[in-house]
Amino acid sequence: MEISSLLLALYIKPTLTVQPQSSLFTGDNVNLNCEVDQSTGWEFTFINSTNHEHFQASGTKTISSVRVSDAGEYKCRARRGENPQNYTQYSEPITLTVEERPKAEVSVRPDEHVFRGETVTLTCVINGETSVTSWQYRWNKDSFIQQNKQQNYTISSVVESHAGKYTCRGTEIRGSSDTSDAVTLTVSGSKPKAELRSDTEGSVLTGNTVTLKCLMNQFTGWKFYWYKHTQNTEKTTTDENYYTIHNVTVSDGGLYWCRAGRGNPVYYTDYSDVLWINVTGVSSSVSLIIRPNRTQHFSSESLSLSCEDHRNSTGWTVRRYTNTLETCPSSSVRSTGTESTCTITSLITSDTGVYWCESESGHKLHPVNISIHNGDVILDSPVHPVTEGDSLTLHCLYRDKNPSNLRAEFYKDGSEVQNQTTGDMMIISTVSKSHEGFYSCQHPERGASPKRWISVTASGDFEEKISVLKILSSLLAVCPYLIVTVVLVFKCYRLRVDLVEDQRQYAVREDETSI
Repeated sequence: MEISSLLLALYIKPTLTVQPQSSLFTGDNVNLNCEVDQSTGWEFTFINSTNHEHFQASGTKTISSVRVSDAGEYKCRARRGENPQNYTQYSEPITLTVEERPKAEVSVRPDEHVFRGETVTLTCVINGETSVTSWQYRWNKDSFIQQNKQQNYTISSVVESHAGKYTCRGTEIRGSSDTSDAVTLTVSGSKPKAELRSDTEGSVLTGNTVTLKCLMNQFTGWKFYWYKHTQNTEKTTTDENYYTIHNVTVSDGGLYWCRAGRGNPVYYTDYSDVLWINVTGVSSSVSLIIRPNRTQHFSSESLSLSCEDHRNSTGWTVRRYTNTLETCPSSSVRSTGTESTCTITSLITSDTGVYWCESESGHKLHPVNISIHNGDVILDSPVHPVTEGDSLTLHCLYRDKNPSNLRAEFYKDGSEVQNQTTGDMMIISTVSKSHEGFYSCQHPERGASPKRWISVTASGDFEEKISVLKILSSLLAVCPYLIVTVVLVFKCYRLRVDLVEDQRQYAVREDETSI
């Protein structure tokens, strides 16, 4: 009987199965089941290349939170009895594969900060090398499951309610990826407006280079659209936020706008305020004088602009572009000799625009952007660009001339300036190109001023010209006969050239005679 039982056991071959599957990610749990179709009382052992036989009463082996080292070929067998012990054959092997669990990642187009009405696409990317080719996707917003199960989660015409924290993960037959880190989608309600600036102020001489900059405070993925004369006439499109006109001519002058756009379909910002580029072939003798001398003004206050001609010519008037091209209202224009003055006694916001001096022949000079505000705070800043090396003073002005608290905070490109401020003033003793940017100020009770672009121009060219003039002046002072000497040397040189030419012509005539 014992011998027959032993022989019977040797013919028995267990069946090894695996649940839930043999392809696993690290961290998964897996069960190996060894089954024998002969009565009861068996003990089971599961072996692979890394362990020894260890028998247990249960026919199930559980591997919790599998690791890559748990991968390999497994087989089992059973035994029963005491003396002698009866062993079955080994089962057919099963191979476990274990891959590092991949992690999902969410990418956002065009940006994590968008505006109401834009189209946003969130993409779930499974990082890491896996053998999986058929992922399904699960999206969550603020821990709530979303219906979308595609890799791309597109939201057309976003609104504020779409803002929140988004996560995703991939799933397939063997399990799922790790959940991605949360990405925060922010939706702003107001449509952004581009800021158009030029690297030059006033008139540009023909032959020079002009660079226009279309400025956005933040965000990425924009293309920039440039317009001349009208907002309906697109001049060009650039990937960068600047547009350079080389070797300018008079025909390059005119009204310019810009705006930015991104996405598919394209979402456009509002147009910038108009910028006048004036190109002239002569240096200007006319000045545009602004009183008060700043670009931001309170509504209901007065403003005076004057075209002053230093050559005593006449015919210059102040013109402006607000929503239309026009002169100052005739009732507020006063001309006295070489000065034409435009006075607006009670400003309103529609007086915001570009102001310049224009001659009777249509020659335009010194365009300046003037903005009118209904708020309680404005920024007093220089009308014209600041030269490198000079000092810069910014002053926070209040509609209420005597606020109880004069303390103000100043900001550059949206970040608070931590030093260089005193009360309601900010002073930069030595300006450099790095100080160029958008500035604003904020009163703790009155609110914030509008932003103002401060341009910084290099001083090298001007100083080089001054140095040359100083050298010439010094030479003339040391040697009053320098000019006469130069003239005599030039005349002697011309006389020598004439003599050489006469000799050459004489030689030619001699050769012709001999022939």
